[in-house]
Amino acid sequence: QVQLVESGGGSVQPGGSLRLSCAASVRISSAYNMGWYRQAPGRERQRELVARWTWLGSTNYTDSVKGRFTISRDNAKNTLDLQMNNLKPEDTATYNCYLYDYTRNYWGQGTQVTVSS
Repeated sequence: QVQLVESGGGSVQPGGSLRLSCAASVRISSAYNMGWYRQAPGRERQRELVARWTWLGSTNYTDSVKGRFTISRDNAKNTLDLQMNNLKPEDTATYNCYLYDYTRNYWGQGTQVTVSS
């Protein structure tokens, strides 16, 4: 059973930075797709893919975070991180880590990010 545990959320002012981390209970490898989704308050049915790391080794970002967020993975530590710089109020959301092992998606419990002055 795959378990994902996120950490690193919190409250920051606009322009600040946070680093989210997702620890997997299994050995991750380049064969897995992993990434981060977010769900903004009041948008319970709109989950947005923020960034992902594909099994090909490529990374994808949604346009609104390009140049500000960086996704990275450490196969030795079985972690997936999301470095978020120059945060904006519109980045406020619950961020969920996911892992897709070609049979199903696994999800973490989510971590809250709040950006406000």
